[in-house]
Amino acid sequence: MSAARCLRLSPFARLALAGAMLVLLPPAVRAQNQAQADPPHLGYIYPAGARQGTSVRVCIGGQRLRGAEAVHVSPAAGITAKFVDYERPLTVDEANQARDEARELEKRRRAAQENSAVKWTDADEKKLTALRSRSMMRANRLPTPAVGETVTVEITVAPDAAPGVREIRVLGAIGLSNPFAFHIGDLPEFSEPVVKGTSVRDAPGTRSRAALDIALPVTVNGQILGGEVDRYRFEARRGQQLTVIARARALIPYLADAVPGWFQATLALYDDEGRELAYRDDYRFDPDPVLAYTIPADGRYTIEIKDSIHRGREDFVYRLSLGELPFITSVFPLGTTPTAPTRFALRGWNLQSGDENGQIIEHRDGFIELSVQRHGFRSNAVRVHVDPLTPTLEAEPNDTADAAPLLTLPALVDGRIGRPDDIEIYRFTGRAGEPFVAEVLARRLDSPLDSRLELLDPQGAVLASNDDCEDKAAGLLTHHADSRLEIKLPADGIYAVRLRDVQHRGGDDYAYRLRLGPPRPDFELRVSPATINARAGGSVPLTVYAVRRDGFTGEIALGLIEAPPGFALSGPRIPAGQDKVQLTLTAASTVPREPTSLKVAGRALIGGQPVIHFATPAEDMMQAFAYQHLVPARELVVYPATRGSGVRSAQTKPVALAAGGQGRVLLRTGSLREPGPLHVALVNPPTGVTVASTRETGDGVEVTLACEANAPATAGNLIFSVTHERPPTGKQKRPRRSSLGCAPAIPFTLTAGGGS
Repeated sequence: MSAARCLRLSPFARLALAGAMLVLLPPAVRAQNQAQADPPHLGYIYPAGARQGTSVRVCIGGQRLRGAEAVHVSPAAGITAKFVDYERPLTVDEANQARDEARELEKRRRAAQENSAVKWTDADEKKLTALRSRSMMRANRLPTPAVGETVTVEITVAPDAAPGVREIRVLGAIGLSNPFAFHIGDLPEFSEPVVKGTSVRDAPGTRSRAALDIALPVTVNGQILGGEVDRYRFEARRGQQLTVIARARALIPYLADAVPGWFQATLALYDDEGRELAYRDDYRFDPDPVLAYTIPADGRYTIEIKDSIHRGREDFVYRLSLGELPFITSVFPLGTTPTAPTRFALRGWNLQSGDENGQIIEHRDGFIELSVQRHGFRSNAVRVHVDPLTPTLEAEPNDTADAAPLLTLPALVDGRIGRPDDIEIYRFTGRAGEPFVAEVLARRLDSPLDSRLELLDPQGAVLASNDDCEDKAAGLLTHHADSRLEIKLPADGIYAVRLRDVQHRGGDDYAYRLRLGPPRPDFELRVSPATINARAGGSVPLTVYAVRRDGFTGEIALGLIEAPPGFALSGPRIPAGQDKVQLTLTAASTVPREPTSLKVAGRALIGGQPVIHFATPAEDMMQAFAYQHLVPARELVVYPATRGSGVRSAQTKPVALAAGGQGRVLLRTGSLREPGPLHVALVNPPTGVTVASTRETGDGVEVTLACEANAPATAGNLIFSVTHERPPTGKQKRPRRSSLGCAPAIPFTLTAGGGS
């Protein structure tokens, strides 16, 4: 499976950093947590995968894991998970107590060695070892609270479980955790002992350990500590086509408190004399390295993995697959149509005849994923684009205007930059005033092409050009190398589009898809967070983001698809021209207290025709202290972590606000068991809108909103959170506050100009 695609929020949906280095949870998640204690949060899983037909004990590190009782796996087919135990960091007092008990046991062991009357059993020896380990864990531990607590889970994988990525969520006493990737593989697996406490494995300064012996083919699971280098020794024969595939960033795409923001693995291959034979620190534009090497002679070889700048701790987790493994480096063409059969040419390592087309292992979001098998082992997956346009194959020569084919628009061309400095030119007939779009799909389909597009007018002059165009839904790419240009044609005539590689490279792997023609307005959706901890009987915020394509600006209506009874969305509309909306999910008091999968879809009218797209679930992740990203997940899961009456809205129509004016909203809370004032706050309020005052009624509160005179015109939803303050009791000196939760989202419009 390929790494999950990721949507970067900035500038698409920046979270206000306010100059701070550390960014807190996004507004929707913060508002969720006002209704309850923070849910569990996972920082790593080790090992991060297992082989079909095996059982493995997995250590899951994170925060707020106390009370963990179960594990939710999705998709669950062929996978069972059983909770085993929980462990947290020792306090200073607990570590001192463990050290004192260990000293007493050591005294008794010495006494037993000198006096046979003193008993010393195997149980005593095990207890002493455990106490030493506990006391050393505290003494050596670096302060990493984000991964300080651990739970152990036993995961069993059925022999027929499909290879690929599953999602693991931990169910605790106070909610369901964020999802984490767990890989199901088909190779034998070897795992280093789990590391808890950062420095348990070795004392500082002794990070270079002896190589461990492994047999190929194998997937090795490991963790890298600070300054550590892991080495594995294996036997290989002359002529073997060795493939070494590292997965590190693919397991944990972003680390909140590390620069560059992920575990940057490097690979080095050595012969038995210690000579370096090959080195890789990436695979093309993917930070996870892949190494291919033809073994020159029979003998023993060593593979080395480390972080490029010698960082490390428990969450620097990797999976390293080695052997004569099939690996696809390119596919051509890069696309197909939904109905027409297409024959693909696959290139790579350890492929064989009959691998031309591969197997379709997944089909969603306008793409299919292909892989091949050799000797029972599945290759990496490559993505292929699906488009209703019938494609045209490039025909050489086409590097001059005279030789360039004249295309009929709309057109879709599959081609290659076949050699360094190769140029592709395509002509078309245009009309004055016609909107025209030229777009390259290459890097987003794992092609190494770094494209540049130029539009030439009928006289051959460059009318428009583009090198890189950011695609906010393009995944974990660090270089948005695909080109796109959009323009209104100035005159009738024959135009030309010129395509080349900006780095002057080329070859059989440098494939592209080139779309030419009028705009095709469309949209994609993301919904965040991917785990929603709700209050049964109440409402909780979530955010839906829209990636608008080719000038689409229309309204998008949102809804739940095939949802079980008891769940409903409020404020389900992304206004025209906007890229996101915050809405609420309401869970009835009758919904079962168990994880439930939901699907959100959006519907819009485009060209008079309804267009429906499902929203991809996504988790908000921080990179390197400051940047926020939405990393897609496989499933949107809601868990009714608590129950309560919730806050309701008395509004029956959208709230109309005007800049410089005021508005009023009535919220219902029902009767409260104890007296005390109610405090109301706006969750992620519109710019220039604040809560001016509140007035309590018999069963709720009336809220007066104030709009600044320069508040910009906008539309969306108002989400109010309500807190109940109760007087102190007994020895308490401060009032007690408890959240009543959020009211269902209330639609609003805000117009510019004065008024009240």
